[in-house]
Amino acid sequence: MDTNTADVSRSCPRPEGRPEGRPVPEAEPGLVERWRAEGGQLVELLTRVRERCGGVAAFRNGSARTVLVTDPEAVQHVLAQHADVYVKRSHRARLLVGDGVLAATGDAWKRQRRLLQSQFTGPGMRRYEHRITEAARTTAARWDEYARTGQTFDVGHEMRRFALDSIWRSLTGYPLDEATADVLTSVGAVMEALPTLPADAVGAQDTVAADLARIDALARHAIDAARSGTAGPDGPGLLHVLTGAGAERPEYTDQLVRDELVTLLAAGHETTATTLTWLHLLLDQNPDAREEALAAGGEGSAERRQALQALVHETLRLYPSAWILPRHAAEDDLVGGFTVEAGTDLLVCPYLTHRDPELWPDPERFDPRRFTDPDGRPARPGAYYPFGIGPRACLGLQFAIRESTVLLEHLLPVHTPVFSAVPTRTAYGITVRPEGPACATLKP
Repeated sequence: MDTNTADVSRSCPRPEGRPEGRPVPEAEPGLVERWRAEGGQLVELLTRVRERCGGVAAFRNGSARTVLVTDPEAVQHVLAQHADVYVKRSHRARLLVGDGVLAATGDAWKRQRRLLQSQFTGPGMRRYEHRITEAARTTAARWDEYARTGQTFDVGHEMRRFALDSIWRSLTGYPLDEATADVLTSVGAVMEALPTLPADAVGAQDTVAADLARIDALARHAIDAARSGTAGPDGPGLLHVLTGAGAERPEYTDQLVRDELVTLLAAGHETTATTLTWLHLLLDQNPDAREEALAAGGEGSAERRQALQALVHETLRLYPSAWILPRHAAEDDLVGGFTVEAGTDLLVCPYLTHRDPELWPDPERFDPRRFTDPDGRPARPGAYYPFGIGPRACLGLQFAIRESTVLLEHLLPVHTPVFSAVPTRTAYGITVRPEGPACATLKP
């Protein structure tokens, strides 16, 4: 313990029962005000705080104090080992997803997660394998036509269309048709709007009311069809599991089923689409990585699949699905030897952990071999967590990795996008996404 900390401890006796530790290093006064005056993004502020104060650091916005966590051991402590102490409060997406599992808390969240978890692991995932493959084949056929005609298209739009097709088939048993795809653009529109909506609930609701009405109408239609026993050509989907739960669990009202459906649509397509868009942009800048992946084993081999998964994982390292994870300390605790008092807000930031040069050498470089070479990635738990870790880690991790890999198996050996326009800015909202279209034609 340094002298200053010891002096503070003597002059301000620690309340009985509070864990004893060092004060969290705090960024200098005025840092937030200067950042705001510059019109910077949140990631720029957090980067400065970490550079000045380390992997557990604090900053003040007026009188409010926030603790930033990027150190792997501290990340593991907060998200995995003591998730009951560091809780989620209101989720930014609640306006869209209501009481779905993404925003639920407490016992309700535990019940909802338990029901859904079996659908995204082991046998549950095998149930959706064929549906993901059919969605990938549909996208591949569209790309064949783009290559034949020389048509320019938006890669980001294509990745959203594929991801929506995958999750819609898995939910309902139906392929994505044009009318449904048009309505589901409202899900992405609300997701993009969330960071800029008015602070008051009524104003926020009014701003996106038209999009929410379209989403609700589609959800009602799909729920009614599932409750009546109607299934698509691929058979019953996950929506049938949700509606069936209502027969035994009164909490699964039509409203909760709607909230879970919209949660799965939002979380199940936005993150995958964004990851795949980034991946195509990164491969355009790093063509050798594409060639190395295709040189690994033959078509359908385990080696090829591992190499394609490495492309996905390296993309997720640079652009994690959840770039920032807010938590709230429910009681006093120690994080990395630092005292965190009850009532403190924390921001756990995978984006910064994944770009820490002490963990990831040359962190800005796109290098999928980090995930194929035996010593390519840090062994420390909490160093890589693009979907979170611990009990609130994303349920759809396996689904997202699988659908991304399947699509790459269909597209990468056949088509290379040639970009005529690429996004020049990055938007840090619910996800980290390229801001603007990624227009391309296809080269066989």
